[in-house]
Amino acid sequence: MIKKWQVTIPELTGEEPRNAYIYLPESYEYDRERRYPVLYMFDGHNVFFDWDATYGKSWGMKEYLDYTETQLIVAAVECNRSPDNGRLSEYSPFDFQDARYGRFKGRGRETMEWFIHSFKREIDAQYRTLPQREFTFIAGSSMGGLMSLYAVLEFNDVFSRAAALSPSVWVAPAKLNRLAKEALLFGDTIVYMDYGSEEAKGRGQLISHFSRLAGTMMDRGIMTESRIVPWGNHSEASWERQLPFFMNTLMYGLND
Repeated sequence: MIKKWQVTIPELTGEEPRNAYIYLPESYEYDRERRYPVLYMFDGHNVFFDWDATYGKSWGMKEYLDYTETQLIVAAVECNRSPDNGRLSEYSPFDFQDARYGRFKGRGRETMEWFIHSFKREIDAQYRTLPQREFTFIAGSSMGGLMSLYAVLEFNDVFSRAAALSPSVWVAPAKLNRLAKEALLFGDTIVYMDYGSEEAKGRGQLISHFSRLAGTMMDRGIMTESRIVPWGNHSEASWERQLPFFMNTLMYGLND
């Protein structure tokens, strides 16, 4: 079951509404004593429904979770879809310069503060969650993938596991790598990260940043699964095909 409603993020976009979504497994209705881990996701409009997705194709998360009977709540929020590329600002932890769009102020910390202190608090209050860190995960793709890495590193006391698909590590690779080196981390941190071979073509420096970051996280003791996806590209259809890989990593040891 998926519920959809509207939220505002006053710190970022005032009273402008955006959609929020929550997936509840079938057992939620009849197993009234059970509590569930929660996966928070960026770009919520692309997660469940093709008709809400930016390019008409979603990740198909509901179908996958129903089919596999994964005992997990998924809570997702639509990104800033303003024409002035507000998403790039909200989904970057760092100020950065882009050749196509210009200079952006990174508002990723403000975004995460809202996720943690407003959205997560609301989800934990209204639903039967397991609110503890060890049952709180985060995932996203592209800039949302970058934010997932940032969240699990900078807010490791909140999120224990993360999945970053095609993460935009090009935004500020030195700063991100430094964060990975210096962040205060728990020993049970788990990260899945991947990049598509097709989207990486001709971008050797990007793959160098990606592999360097994965190496740094492994050096820090983060249990890291890092993949170059054969023939993978930068699209929801490609990310949907990675669902079994990253979901198995996020849920490892929890359904035993």
